[in-house]
Amino acid sequence: MSRDNFLLFTPLLHEVAASDLDITTIVNPIRKMVRRTEFIAADVNSINLIEQTVTIAHGVDRHIHILGYDHVVLALGSVSHFRGITGLEQNAMTMKTLEDAITLRNRMIAHLEEADPDCSEITRDATLTMVVAGGGFAGVETVSGIYDFMESAVQTYPNLSPSMLRVMLIHGGSHLLPELGPELGNFTGDKLVARGIEVLLNRKLIASTPNDVTLDDGRVIATKFVVWTGGNTAPAQLAQLRTESEDARVLTTRTMLVEGHPNVWALGDCARIPDSNGRYYPPTAQHALRQARVLAENLAASLHGQTTRELSFNTIGQMASIGRRSGVAQILGYRFSGFTAWFLWRTVYLTKLPRWGKRIHVALNWFLDLFFSKDSVQFMSFRAPGQGIPEKGSSDTLESRASASNSQGV
Repeated sequence: MSRDNFLLFTPLLHEVAASDLDITTIVNPIRKMVRRTEFIAADVNSINLIEQTVTIAHGVDRHIHILGYDHVVLALGSVSHFRGITGLEQNAMTMKTLEDAITLRNRMIAHLEEADPDCSEITRDATLTMVVAGGGFAGVETVSGIYDFMESAVQTYPNLSPSMLRVMLIHGGSHLLPELGPELGNFTGDKLVARGIEVLLNRKLIASTPNDVTLDDGRVIATKFVVWTGGNTAPAQLAQLRTESEDARVLTTRTMLVEGHPNVWALGDCARIPDSNGRYYPPTAQHALRQARVLAENLAASLHGQTTRELSFNTIGQMASIGRRSGVAQILGYRFSGFTAWFLWRTVYLTKLPRWGKRIHVALNWFLDLFFSKDSVQFMSFRAPGQGIPEKGSSDTLESRASASNSQGV
């Protein structure tokens, strides 16, 4: 069972937000991928480990089902961890779901539409200030996508220019992309700065309001646009199994059985799976793919009373796109940067995307992107159903339209 009836290819999520790819190119219908499996599109409300049941909400009216199990596999992923920062959860966008990417794209366009008229001249600077907090892979790729899109789209607005844009990346460490080390991290920072993105290192966001963010050095940045990519944690449904680590992932054995539960398995972003060196596998797609294969074999072996095997896999490498046909990569210990890394990034992820039809669509989108500017059409209206001309004395602002959009969903 899954909340969505599709599999989302998250490595390309920022390209949907940046209008490099169409929405449907990075999703695959689950029913087409697992035709011999009974599938239920539902929310997992809770898991009862004692009674061995899973409570789900299903259908338009979200009616409740209670399903029993002999074995259960936990692959609930992760959710954004706001680290208790004042106002952040209420005011920041995230980049984890397809809905997030659509919301981010719509908000970028809404800010351009808000800033263009002469009546917005006083608030224009704050409206065109975009802040991304968190300098890991998600943050770097998101801020690059935002800048690419805004720089291209702003040219269609007569009262705006690229020089009015202020795109910022805030990171608490001494260099970006800590997973790749200081050399590639500093290269990435230099590339972003050269393009016009402000990179603030050794700085943390400590508060957020609808109109500004506050940093730990006391600086207040006027902005209505904040994206948080600064951390993840296990979802609330796994509270009874969470560890006390910062990411609260579920601790398993090397065979991916949850500690203390002989019929509960876990993998992916929600699991802390130890490797042979006593460390834990990182929550990345390449590891999740290997985990899935081994877990499936172990589950089948367990059902037949056979011996299970331990997961053993070494990280092949990690890559990131930093915009304008430039990237960074570390593959089998070798480090690449620039166009070579970017081309490698696109090639690898194109081959990893499920189903040939989707690969062809993505390749075609990338080819057309070489010749045409980005499309600044919103995927959905920021005006709520039935909302006409505002009554006298009411306000029709960016905030009210964004609130209406969020209440509708995607």
